[in-house]
Amino acid sequence: MSLDLIAQYYDLLYGNLDEDWSMWQTLTEAANGPLLEVGCGTGRLLLPLAEAGHTLTGLDLSVVALEAARAKIKAAGLTRRVSLHRADMRDFDLPRKNFALAFIPLNTFMHCASTDEQLSTLVAIHHHLRRGGQLIIDIFHPDPALLAEADGRLYFEDEVIDDLTGHTVQWYWRHQIDLAQQIRHLTYVLDEIDSEGLVRRAQLSISLRFVYRYEMELLLRAAGFTVETIYGSYDLEPFHSHSQKMIFVARKEEVDSSR
Repeated sequence: MSLDLIAQYYDLLYGNLDEDWSMWQTLTEAANGPLLEVGCGTGRLLLPLAEAGHTLTGLDLSVVALEAARAKIKAAGLTRRVSLHRADMRDFDLPRKNFALAFIPLNTFMHCASTDEQLSTLVAIHHHLRRGGQLIIDIFHPDPALLAEADGRLYFEDEVIDDLTGHTVQWYWRHQIDLAQQIRHLTYVLDEIDSEGLVRRAQLSISLRFVYRYEMELLLRAAGFTVETIYGSYDLEPFHSHSQKMIFVARKEEVDSSR
């Protein structure tokens, strides 16, 4: 599934998502230097963080997402605070190499489909952080109870109004799990209903590779990071067996041990 196609629907589905905002505000407020968002999408977090006074660089592979983010940043008068780059998180080289903090929000790291891709992403970020710089990754916790629910059934998520067309959009989703490959196959079904009641259906499918707690710790260690904290929710609660999230806070080691 094209990332550009997903980006076309991103703001409709997630544009108003703010349940993680207070966490990002808290975790970035002590950063004494520029921030790097890996997988910035259409700018959902870039804008409020820039408005809070941070200088940021956003990185994404989707042209459509970056065009949307650029338009929002320009409209908000924040072009001096935010720069955007089209690049693959698994292999990128930006002019700036002294970021104080890098972050990967909302399961974006799960687009890495193999151990090699996961490691190359972490090493690329490591190269762009100053010594002692932080990395924060927000990913899905594969709790066995949650995995057991992934049986392919179609769930209704929400009904929203598309501001561009005025049409009603009903949002459904389903997911299935490949335990052997640690892949979560996720499908969004979007029914757009026009003023005459005619329905146009779009289906978006993505595959996300999940990781377990100690697997992620080993990946971070191999890339030259030390794990400082693992949170289990956007309220920064301690991670436990039935947490729905794993939010890793890691720090670049003083001695560069990336490989």
